[in-house]
Amino acid sequence: MSRTPLNVASLSELPVRRLDIVETTGSTNADLLARHTAGEDIRGAVLLAEHQSAGRGRNGRSWSAPPRSQIALSIGVGTDGVPAGGWGWLPLLTGVALVDAVRDTTGIEAGVKWPNDVLVDTGKLAGILAEVAAPEPVIVVGLGLNVTLTAEEAPDPRATSLQMLGAAMLDREVLVAAILRELTTRIERWQAAAGPDPALIEDYRKRSLTLGNRVRAVMPGGREIIGIAIDIDTLGRLSIDTGTEVATVSAGDITHLRPAE
Repeated sequence: MSRTPLNVASLSELPVRRLDIVETTGSTNADLLARHTAGEDIRGAVLLAEHQSAGRGRNGRSWSAPPRSQIALSIGVGTDGVPAGGWGWLPLLTGVALVDAVRDTTGIEAGVKWPNDVLVDTGKLAGILAEVAAPEPVIVVGLGLNVTLTAEEAPDPRATSLQMLGAAMLDREVLVAAILRELTTRIERWQAAAGPDPALIEDYRKRSLTLGNRVRAVMPGGREIIGIAIDIDTLGRLSIDTGTEVATVSAGDITHLRPAE
């Protein structure tokens, strides 16, 4: 199995202000947040790691994979002019960008699971984590895409990878370039519109694997909401029809349920 190192020179023409590649780190998100705390302007800065020893998901979940088996990157996003109510769309538009980049480079048709996963069927291909840096309004968006990860290497049996899905194109540099072009285009449109424009909302709905499905939402504190996911609002929140009410969910763990569950 070929796991060639990324070459920063081959990625130098991408539409980002700065791009760095490190061999190993704990978390690219944590590193960019630390650079921000130290006074660096991280808007438009991209950090890629060949290996993350302490990659993080939502709710502090850890994730690790063999070196060069993934694309692990984070980008600093300026929020100037975008009201806080629109910030929840950043991880959602990142999922749309990932789905489109993967389709265009490999032919693999993936979809987005609200709020931060990219799936093929029930297999998790990628995860997304957005964190707000303080005190300036900058958000760090991180993503991890499984490229050559094998079933034996996967830290979670629900994980899948482009290789496991039979993709013929596994060149990480081609994938990084496609992801960053899609992502920066989506971010620029989000910034120009000061939040999600109608086209972004429609694109998300088309790529959603959650909308129209019966879901269970486990809320902070353990409360559960079960019903049909019917819509995404302008704040990026999920609307769930329980049969007796329409509940609006801004955060929580979502499980897609079979109709009989």
